[in-house]
This record gives sequence, structure tokens and C-alpha cells, in this order.
Amino acid sequence: MQFTREDAWRLLNQYTKSPSLIKHALAVETSMRAYAAKFGGDVEKWRIVGLLHDFDYEQYPSPADHPFRGCEILRQMGYPEDVIHAILAHAEYSGAVRESLMDKTLFAVDELSGFVMAVALVRPTKSIFDVDVKAVKKKLKEKAFAKGVSREDVYKGAEELGVDLDEHIQFVIEALQTRADELGLRGVAMEA
Repeated sequence: MQFTREDAWRLLNQYTKSPSLIKHALAVETSMRAYAAKFGGDVEKWRIVGLLHDFDYEQYPSPADHPFRGCEILRQMGYPEDVIHAILAHAEYSGAVRESLMDKTLFAVDELSGFVMAVALVRPTKSIFDVDVKAVKKKLKEKAFAKGVSREDVYKGAEELGVDLDEHIQFVIEALQTRADELGLRGVAMEA
């Protein structure tokens, strides 16, 4: 059975109501789509993986359930095993080994996409266009900022993907800029 982005969008919205979790899914989808294009991956499959990686999180947030429950749902629906494996492997504690480039990319962009969004939202303009690598790296050093984001996963993700951290951050920033309006990151006009 062939699944589309529209199918994935409906499934995400069936299980996830939180606007911030929806935006996170859209951000990860955007980063996955951009990397699929760069690496010659299946753009539609990679973006679906990004969109669905946390679709079960709102209803099943504990590590005992997420992403295991979501993967069971996807398996019952007939999603391809490589999609399910990538989603399972994005959780360090799942025991699933990241093998494919799609697996490694999802892990590499998950935490970083959310973190870059958080950096944009604390800028005076609240704009992704005012975020650069230096600002992201500075905030990565601030333990109190976006403390739910695993810095270790950000660094490990770039390493596993085999990309320079600065280039990885820049790539994700640029990917998210393409969807600034949908992500609420276009920003606000500053008064002179």
C-alpha cells in the first residue's frame, strides 16, 4: 500500500492536537525533505518519516510507550518497515540501531530542528531569518535554555550523519526558512 504525505498529515492530526507539537513535526519534516533532496533519498518517504516521528507522543509520552505505540499503529496500517524502523531508531532508548541514511538523518534533525525554532522564538524579531550558526551554538552552551533538548543528541546526530556541526546547523536553518510562515517563524516587525 502506498502512503502519501496527506495520509501522514491526517494521522498526525488525529493523534496530536498541540500546536507546538504539530509545528515540531512540520519542522522535522522540512529538514528531512531538504536532506533527502541533498542525499538523493526518497523525498516523499523521508518527509513522511519526519512528519510522523512523534505522532504518538502527545497520547503516549512515556519512554515505555513512545515511539513503540506509534510504530505498532503504523505497522497495523501497513506502513513500510523502513519508515517504522527510522521512527523507532530516533529514540536512543528504543534499542533500535540507526542503520540507513534515513534513520541517521531523522536522529540528526529531530532535536536540532526544535532547538533552532526555539532560538528563533527568543530573538527580538522572532524570525528564523535572524538566526545564524553562532547564535545556535551559543544557545547550545546555555544549559537552562530549551533544557528539554538533548545537546548530546544534537552533537551525536551530526557525527553519525558524517556532517560538520556548523554545516548541519546552517543546513537546518536554511531548510526551516523555506517554511517560515507555516512554522510561525517569519517574525514580527520591529519598531524603529
